[in-house]
Amino acid sequence: MIQRNRSLTLLAVLTLLIALVVTFPARIAYQWISPPHVKLSGIQGTVWSGTAREFSTNGVYLRDLTWRMQPLQLFTGKAQYEISGSPVSGFFESDIALGLGGTLVMTDLSASVPLQMFAAAANVAGLSGTASLQFERLELVSGRATAMDGTLDVANLVVPRLGGASMGGYRAEFFTQNNGIVASIEDTDGVVDLAGSLQLNPDKSYAFLGQVVAKPNAPESLKRQIRSLPFANDRGQHELRVEGQY
Repeated sequence: MIQRNRSLTLLAVLTLLIALVVTFPARIAYQWISPPHVKLSGIQGTVWSGTAREFSTNGVYLRDLTWRMQPLQLFTGKAQYEISGSPVSGFFESDIALGLGGTLVMTDLSASVPLQMFAAAANVAGLSGTASLQFERLELVSGRATAMDGTLDVANLVVPRLGGASMGGYRAEFFTQNNGIVASIEDTDGVVDLAGSLQLNPDKSYAFLGQVVAKPNAPESLKRQIRSLPFANDRGQHELRVEGQY
């Protein structure tokens, strides 16, 4: 009888704990554990399933955010969610896992978003265009990318300091390596013939090295800037090197 009572007590405690997790208000959980760089407003529902009117982090903005926990992933020590949201235009869908130490891992990421969302993070005022993302994995620690595996396509790229006209389309394929993140970058229908590589280092420094040639339809101002670059070879290609911090 004593053993049976103990079993019933344990079952009652487990049931209570599960009920607390399932029904725990998302708004309170956000107040307790939200990282300083993440902002949510209009929060409804629970940590299990809910919505938020607005979400922003590092200049990235989404509306009508929804989430639903994948309960079996709790046994791996991570809280993993199916997430969807709406940028100013386009869409965003991903599975997101929250780990210890401010780690956020996105898998099966599919999105189409305005490039303006990344203007602040890239420190490029007036950046515009459309970014389409297909990533198998994107890992962030305290807002810094530590792993990226996937493809970024940019259409109708506009960089004001390179001229106000569209520079066309470009593609970057990202891969995670032991010494950081690397990407190969090329034009798809851009006004410049571009091929290069990008290195993102753990110390938040980056380096891009590429070869570029202006196409006939490139703006004259951009042609002049390219002609001012050093020659990379005897085929008329110029060397483009950009380094800095992100």
